[in-house]
Amino acid sequence: MVGLKAGGQFHFHRGIVAHDEILGGEDGLVAKSSGGEAVAVFRPTYSDYALKMRRGAQIIYPKDTAQIIIYADIYPGAKVMEAGVGSGALTIALLRAVGPTGSVVSYDVREDFMERARTNIADFLGETSNLEIRSGSVYDGIGPEVFDRAVLDLAEPWHTFEHLTGGALRPGGILSVYLPTILQVSTATEALKSSSRWTSIRTLENLTRTWHVEGQSVRPDHRMIAHTGFLTFARLTAP
Repeated sequence: MVGLKAGGQFHFHRGIVAHDEILGGEDGLVAKSSGGEAVAVFRPTYSDYALKMRRGAQIIYPKDTAQIIIYADIYPGAKVMEAGVGSGALTIALLRAVGPTGSVVSYDVREDFMERARTNIADFLGETSNLEIRSGSVYDGIGPEVFDRAVLDLAEPWHTFEHLTGGALRPGGILSVYLPTILQVSTATEALKSSSRWTSIRTLENLTRTWHVEGQSVRPDHRMIAHTGFLTFARLTAP
């Protein structure tokens, strides 16, 4: 990714591209380098940005973010609680999913993470009036709002379940939990099952493998994005 500015230049192994050739142009324009090379220029997609943006904390990869948005049914107008905010990658996806009529409240305990997330979110989305980043631990409490969805990226998410069943998550609301190890998943799942309020509990792992396709040479790529984390989902029943 390249941040454009008047008078700037992009240097690469096949020449130089002046930023002034790109500024004011349309998405997808083809510029010429000083070496005569054609260079296609696009605005970064979400996945481009999430993988290349500056990080304070490890991000949730786009392949897992996609699963969260769909399986947690993050819809336009939803009120979503997120913890923790990390570097803001998932927050950006949540904000785009809920749209201007929805809202996202993100919790974190580290000021440096929150500051990095604010910068990353603003760089990609601009000003956002429907996001609030709160300093504090959801282990101690959530609210006072009632949320439609809860998305947790925490080491011990089971400490929040009592707050969610106590009124922070509405009946019918969906919980999404991201965890790196299966032992954490086991503990979280047993905690969910110990309450009569949680149902439709399931865990999945998403592995992504790209393919090399060139003429008659068709095979899986030698590298793939394998394990990044486990996703556990559950739905809250009425009391």
